[in-house]
Amino acid sequence: MKLYRIIDIINMLVVGIVLYLLTGCENMLEVDTPSNQLDAGQVFENVQTANAALAGLYANIWDNSPLSGGSQGSGVLLGSYTDDLVCYYSSGETSGALDLYNNLQIASNSAVYMYWSSAYKEVYMANAIIEGAEKSKSLPEAEKNRIKGEALLMRSILFFYLQNVFGDIPMPLTTDYKINQSLSKTPSVEVLSRLESDFRESADLLSDQYRSAERIFPNRKVAQFMLGKTYMLEGKWNEAEGVLQTIVSSPLYTFEQDITKVFQKSGTHILWQLKPKNTNDPTLEVQTYYFSGAAPGLYALNNDLVGSFSAVDKRRQNWVAPVTVGQDTWYRADKYKNRAANPTEYSVVFRIEEVYLHLAEVLTRQNKLSQALPYINYTRIRAGLSALTGMVSQQAVLEEVLLENRREFFCEMGHRFTDLKRFGRLSTLTSVKPNWKEYHHQWPIPQKELLLNPNLKPQNNGY
Repeated sequence: MKLYRIIDIINMLVVGIVLYLLTGCENMLEVDTPSNQLDAGQVFENVQTANAALAGLYANIWDNSPLSGGSQGSGVLLGSYTDDLVCYYSSGETSGALDLYNNLQIASNSAVYMYWSSAYKEVYMANAIIEGAEKSKSLPEAEKNRIKGEALLMRSILFFYLQNVFGDIPMPLTTDYKINQSLSKTPSVEVLSRLESDFRESADLLSDQYRSAERIFPNRKVAQFMLGKTYMLEGKWNEAEGVLQTIVSSPLYTFEQDITKVFQKSGTHILWQLKPKNTNDPTLEVQTYYFSGAAPGLYALNNDLVGSFSAVDKRRQNWVAPVTVGQDTWYRADKYKNRAANPTEYSVVFRIEEVYLHLAEVLTRQNKLSQALPYINYTRIRAGLSALTGMVSQQAVLEEVLLENRREFFCEMGHRFTDLKRFGRLSTLTSVKPNWKEYHHQWPIPQKELLLNPNLKPQNNGY
């Protein structure tokens, strides 16, 4: 079966194994499985139903998670929180997103709560799948490892984003609500240490071979990439270099030379992408960012971002669309093109260009400047820019890496926020974001969560 043609079945399966879908995260009570549901034991009796449970997890991640391309995903919320997007919401039920854009978020912010709660919902689903696979007596060993590896990878990626955004976070590693409802926060250094271990384990459990030619399910290289990103947060540059080099050298991936094909689903530069729920549906990105013939109602690109491109940059020409109404011009993120029938695009989560630029950074951090420059030049040359040569200053090369990341990955997976934070440069936002404060490098723990579980206190500084 294909991933999103079995959603109705998935809903039955996941309700049977994930109590969240029965009760919600605020009241995870033990209840009997409804008569029309499969319980966890039945779900993991065979590969087909276990894969359906995984498909339910991916469907939720596509729809509403830190990895979603929609209005609650990292691309939108962290892009407007920094300096890539301008939010044009009016006040009202969307004021949570507007307050994030204005850097005026408080602990009761609805967008902050949704980001947190959707991620932990999917963490819970991943834990249910991990436990189900581990307990299964009928799944073939290879399939059991693969199913556990995918779920463990999804849980770890979600924790990775939660740690970036909130700092110290609770890390539920079980579906036992008696444990989860009183968890305290895990310090960030321990979160990253755990992620190291879990990304290594998921890489060991998975294979390089994709289980779909469309790369809609992650493989070992995705786990290794996330391990490399974790090493970078810890300042383990040599370890990061080693794991990123294994990805760059893999025959699975080929750099896409045609700028117009970067967001087409068939590319071998793609590490992992999310498939829309229904065949030929447009991506959530194009639904979120598109506007034409009128002022933007949701988001437009920040002029500061647009100004970072030279006129000859092919990304400026192909991924940025001007919209002029009267005397006013706005700029639309235009990476995804298909607004109606969509036979060619999925939502790209990770692509080889990010591996190259991360590798350029870790090499530069180790003063291997001549080795770093070629990895920066891949995206520059494709964009029609001249290659960088002869740079001898570590700081100058790092500045180029940061700038190239911005021009290449705007509106993708909260890249701008995570890059600035890793570089220790979030404070530079004060020049374009008048309300930016030093403590804004973290969001507040949602007030609802603190009321439900006082062990999550103290609140993050400044809130």
